[in-house]
Amino acid sequence: MAKTSRSLPQTFRHYLANPLALGYLGVVLAVCLWVAVDTFSATSSGDASFAGVWAILATAPTSLLFTSLFTFAGPVGLIGIPIGAVVQAFALGALYRHVTERRTHGTANGVSSA
Repeated sequence: MAKTSRSLPQTFRHYLANPLALGYLGVVLAVCLWVAVDTFSATSSGDASFAGVWAILATAPTSLLFTSLFTFAGPVGLIGIPIGAVVQAFALGALYRHVTERRTHGTANGVSSA
């Protein structure tokens, strides 16, 4: 059976609309919301916090690679976090699709991976 080519939005939907990729994006969103709340609550007390490091670590190594290649000053430097999250969710989605489709195709042909 010949594979059909997908458009770019269909490819993103294929790899990002699965439980593993969406779960990862949910975790990154929760960490970023926690960092935002901690940042705004720490500004009133005057105490510095390293909570922002968790957002970068949640999307590492892609965000670290992006921030080390492009040195932007200020809030623009944080663009590596969403880019890293999407790139890694795409990779996790591709892995998820590979494993589930391999398992589906293997059992459909009568071959078990167990």
